[in-house]
Amino acid sequence: MRSKKPWLTLLSTALLSMTLLAGCGGAEKGASANQPAADGKAATASAAAGEPVKFNFYFTGSQNVKDLWDTLVPMFEAQNELVDVNMVYIPSGTGAEPTYDRIMAAKQAGKGSGDIDLYEDGIGVVAQGTKDGVWQQLSKDAIPNLSKVNANTMKDVDNYAIPYRSSAVILAYDSTKISSPPKTLDELLDWIKANPGQFAYNDPATGGAGSSFVQTVIYKDLPADDIHNSDPSVMEKWDPGFNTLKELGQYVYGEGIYPKKNQGTLDLLMNGEVSLIPAWSDMVLQQLNEDLLPDTVKMQQITPGFNGGPTYLMVNGESDKKEAVYQFLDFVLSPEAQTVIVEKMNGFPGIELNNMPQEMQDKFTGVAEGFRTFNLGDLGTEINKRWQSDVAAQ
Repeated sequence: MRSKKPWLTLLSTALLSMTLLAGCGGAEKGASANQPAADGKAATASAAAGEPVKFNFYFTGSQNVKDLWDTLVPMFEAQNELVDVNMVYIPSGTGAEPTYDRIMAAKQAGKGSGDIDLYEDGIGVVAQGTKDGVWQQLSKDAIPNLSKVNANTMKDVDNYAIPYRSSAVILAYDSTKISSPPKTLDELLDWIKANPGQFAYNDPATGGAGSSFVQTVIYKDLPADDIHNSDPSVMEKWDPGFNTLKELGQYVYGEGIYPKKNQGTLDLLMNGEVSLIPAWSDMVLQQLNEDLLPDTVKMQQITPGFNGGPTYLMVNGESDKKEAVYQFLDFVLSPEAQTVIVEKMNGFPGIELNNMPQEMQDKFTGVAEGFRTFNLGDLGTEINKRWQSDVAAQ
């Protein structure tokens, strides 16, 4: 799914930590957003003699991602006989970089889309493709259900990508020990000091939950826009945050033990060794569903929120199948498809919760709202390096 990656919105809107991330360029860098509406007639206009328009959809991830598209694509095709989605799955760990390289090489050589019309990936590829002028800028005229996506989430990627599902970092806690979990970062920091050894976060270089906690502390008192700023000058403002993290070392699990990976802290919570951790919402939900975590584990988002991490769909600006792709994307953003996404991925919907069935809205109360997207670019790596030297090495 991710390092860990976007069940709660970007829980709508880092990582997500997702969190998380690089800024995106302006509209002049991509194809025009003024495309015809994605209705069935437009999608089939270029088809020969009633033959379906076929486009190629490349995606990567774990088996659950493949299972998701194996469910959604047949649903779409059953409702849209004149569009054929050719899925190309790249298993997680086999390297998705050649796919982007192929798109870029075809563009540079003037050879169209490279037979890749729609692509799924994370914020880094969104930002790179925006910079390179690869992605198509999208509009509600072409994809009506885009109106159901949070406007700020779309603004964050300048409309060059669709965050069709999301996850966010939240606080996971043992409700048998904590009746009223912290609701702000200040309350969380006070709680950690008042309950030594009962809080853990993972090494930020090994998983997004720990990275989100570290970044949230570092940016606590910085201007709000700095979480979308990748300029190295921001590093000069990091000292107070790192001082806080160093001070916390004596109060966290094992007086300064930082588990590896997102699962490391979940294991501590599962075994009762700690009672409060930052964790990815989709991981918590999945493990609750599989009875790997006790049902006494609950979730809470803080204000301002930890980062959320969406997964994005991007349209190749060189594709000559855009109308068919838009028709598919409009389906993906429908409440019908989003319900399947939530159920299969244990993540937040890509559309705003008020567009979802009430029972789904109730499920996410207090968790899917308020997360933020951190677009730090290469500064995320710099944070991890400094954390290792200033905090872990104490």
